[in-house]
Amino acid sequence: MFKTFVLISFFYTTLLFSQNYFPPKTGGQWDTMSPNRLGWCNDSINKMYDFLESKNSKSIIVLKDGKIVLEKYFGNFTKDSFWYWASAGKTVTSALIGIAQQEGLLKLSDSSSKYLGQNWSSCTPQQEGKITIKNHLTMTTGLDENNPDQDCKSPSCLKYKADAGTRWYYYNAPYLLLQDVVANASGISFQQYTNTRLMSKIGMSGLWVNGVFYSKPRDMAKFGLMILNKGIWNTDSIIKDQNYYQEMVNTSQNLNLSYGYLFWLNGKAKSMLPQSSIVFNQSLFPKAPVDLFAALGKNDQKIYVIPSQNMVVIRMGNSAGPTSFGPSGFDNQFLDQLMNLSCNNSSQIKDFNSNNHFKISPNPINHQDLTIESQKETNFQIINQMGQMICSGHLNIGNNQVVIKLVPGLYFVKIENTFQKLIVE
Repeated sequence: MFKTFVLISFFYTTLLFSQNYFPPKTGGQWDTMSPNRLGWCNDSINKMYDFLESKNSKSIIVLKDGKIVLEKYFGNFTKDSFWYWASAGKTVTSALIGIAQQEGLLKLSDSSSKYLGQNWSSCTPQQEGKITIKNHLTMTTGLDENNPDQDCKSPSCLKYKADAGTRWYYYNAPYLLLQDVVANASGISFQQYTNTRLMSKIGMSGLWVNGVFYSKPRDMAKFGLMILNKGIWNTDSIIKDQNYYQEMVNTSQNLNLSYGYLFWLNGKAKSMLPQSSIVFNQSLFPKAPVDLFAALGKNDQKIYVIPSQNMVVIRMGNSAGPTSFGPSGFDNQFLDQLMNLSCNNSSQIKDFNSNNHFKISPNPINHQDLTIESQKETNFQIINQMGQMICSGHLNIGNNQVVIKLVPGLYFVKIENTFQKLIVE
């Protein structure tokens, strides 16, 4: 027995961004991709649709490479229906703050008082002066959330609890003030700023009502696609400041590792939830790709962005369960089904015990080289959950050590017509 080393370069994610399709800014055209092309089974898709309908969903759209793979509406809801984003709309504000900064209208390090005026809160001048725009973006203003009206922006409602930057708590009123910051910095209404800096550039429609964004489902999907593509729509850079973009979708402070600039982040060692100061020693969505980040709103309004799969998924609807203002039990239930639509997950997949051609170890794998033991000289493929081949190589008889970098998730090792599941942690 001997070992053969197979070294595979992994450029999959990088290549995907150059392949995205963008729908026209006007008209209803949007290219589609067959689920069969991704190896998705109709039975699994229908099962997921049944689940979504049972959870009070109104719409679901799945984009792959910018094209619509799945689009489903429930009840009387249609593609032309308007619905609220709830707190998922916070991410639109986050994008607009980045645009305002790149235009030189503001800086994240500026005190909020520069745009809101003195005494916008009940804090002392010294306490208030320490609160920056970045604190509003990261839920670290230190303002006291113990207020019956979480949306109240009056100074009497905004009281000191801790110094800015020392405490994370999901509090809506300080977020809403960001819209006033943009309006005051730009000299136009926040709706006008949204229209001219974002919506007109990507063919999106939508309306702010009392600080909450409403749109059609495809508008939500367009925003998600722009975010997936790092703030670029086709050849037009909407978010030109890539430093801001990276900060927006990565950990923004050391208090809640799973929070960026109003985006929720998966795959972090610790997380916190709305209406709680408890730190949990786990990621938000254990059953989803670790690079997923999301816009999450009350009653399960969702935009999931998954760079490793080059996918955007949106869900609109009524609450799928107990009321939540961000992550909810629905997320893991739905994402588990979404990540297991491939026909390769069916009972047709055979393991080493029934077909003594090869076996793999260790499994699950975590920052280790993969060993494939083959009983004959042959070729292998590694396939992701979408049925796409990630890489391939040649095996000799005996132990073959495969050096490969894969993002965590579920994969399949295929040799001839035999599959084995490979879990990357």
